[in-house]
Amino acid sequence: MKKNNSLHAGFGRRGFLSGSSLLLTGALFGASEEVNAKPVPVADPPPDGPMDKESLLADLVTANHILQDQGVVDGYGHVSVRNPANPNHFYISRWLAPDLVTPSDIVELDLDCVPANGDTRKLYSERWIHSEIYRVRPDVKSIVHTHAPTVVLMGTINETLLPIYHMGGFIGTGLPTFDIRKTFGMTNMLINDAAKGKALAQALSDRPGALMRGHGGITVGNSIMHSVGRSVYLKINAEMHLQAAGRKIETLAPEEARLGEAGNQEFPKDWDLWKRAVMAKR
Repeated sequence: MKKNNSLHAGFGRRGFLSGSSLLLTGALFGASEEVNAKPVPVADPPPDGPMDKESLLADLVTANHILQDQGVVDGYGHVSVRNPANPNHFYISRWLAPDLVTPSDIVELDLDCVPANGDTRKLYSERWIHSEIYRVRPDVKSIVHTHAPTVVLMGTINETLLPIYHMGGFIGTGLPTFDIRKTFGMTNMLINDAAKGKALAQALSDRPGALMRGHGGITVGNSIMHSVGRSVYLKINAEMHLQAAGRKIETLAPEEARLGEAGNQEFPKDWDLWKRAVMAKR
């Protein structure tokens, strides 16, 4: 297993999972009395600082490239991450095709989508997708807006997308579909203001993702790896559903989906594989 070099607090390769706490607990219970009699040194968590931010933004840039490489986005679509030092801010690229994003293209926005440092570069018109979800979902640390064609199609055919295999377990009993026309009438389909972002966040509710009729979809997660992994497997699960059209699909039972999801937190092996693939092309 590769060593995790991510230093950003709360946003490491295992997100907000308490793996280190579990390991420490196991060590305490399994140790001898002699060892237990001695104080166990516990390192302080690394403070937020330049290296923390640098590592986080490097992962965000990598996420943009992975999403394009995996067919989750094209020239459009985007990914963001909440600022661990200020939960009311998030990082996202400026207006740019995901595959072209570099660290210098990342901007920091508040939940009103105002740049934190006065950055005047053009921003994504759909940044409100991110701000309004972060506003009402404190558990969400990263968001992907996907334009995968199969996800777009699933949002238009009035069929419930269910998990076909364990990697899609997060889909559970189905994802909601946001239909912008029902609330806002005729639009250009974009979530380009706070009102539309709020409506999308309400449709998402407490779910891990949603479809957007005629547009694409979103996935959320407790880290960049989590939201990206879900977006890739949402696309793959949609492909499987559409390929099986006209055939009876034996989808996962709700409990199977729950157990499958429990075993797929963070998608670390996938992340390392996808990251290596995009780095090899640079």
